[in-house]
Amino acid sequence: MPEYVLFNEESERLLFKEVQPSDFENWLPFHEEPLSSQYWVGLPKNPKEACQQQFNRIFERYAKNLGGMNALFLKNTNTFVGLCGVLLQEVAGKKEFEIGYSILPKYWRQGFAFEAAQKCKQIAFQEGWTKSLISIIQVNNVPSQKTALKNGMFLDFTTTYHNNEVHIFRIDA
Repeated sequence: MPEYVLFNEESERLLFKEVQPSDFENWLPFHEEPLSSQYWVGLPKNPKEACQQQFNRIFERYAKNLGGMNALFLKNTNTFVGLCGVLLQEVAGKKEFEIGYSILPKYWRQGFAFEAAQKCKQIAFQEGWTKSLISIIQVNNVPSQKTALKNGMFLDFTTTYHNNEVHIFRIDA
C-alpha cells in the first residue's frame, strides 16, 4: 500500500478509499463545472483531459509514495462525493505535507471538505508523518481558505506555485 494515504479510514459521514480508474466518470462533473477551476490557471480546458491529467497524477503519487488523494464516499449510501488526501509537495524550495481537498459541486457547502481535511490532519499527526501540514490555496479561493481556517490553519505566506499566486496555510502538530 502507498505511504501517506488514508485508505479504509472514516469520519462521521465519509469513507476514505483508494481512487480507482472506475471513479473517473464520477469525478468528471468536477471538471465540467467551470466554477471548480475558476481560480487555477494552467489546467486543460477540455474537462476529460483535465480529469485524466488529475487521475494520472493520483496514480503516479501512489506508485512513488508521494501521498495521495482518497476517494470520499458517503457512509450511508456509498455515493462518491470528492477527493481529499495528504500529498508530498515542494513549495518554495521545501518539501511539505499538504492537505488537498476537492468536492463535487453538488456537495459543496455541506461541510465535506472540512470533515475530510480534519481527518487527514488527525491521521497525519497521529501517525507521525510530519510535524507541520500546509494547504496550497489560490489567493482568490475564499471558500477553500475558510475550510483551511476552520481546520485550525493560519496563513503562513504567499508565493507562486505552478504559475498561480497562492496562500500557504499551515498548522503545526
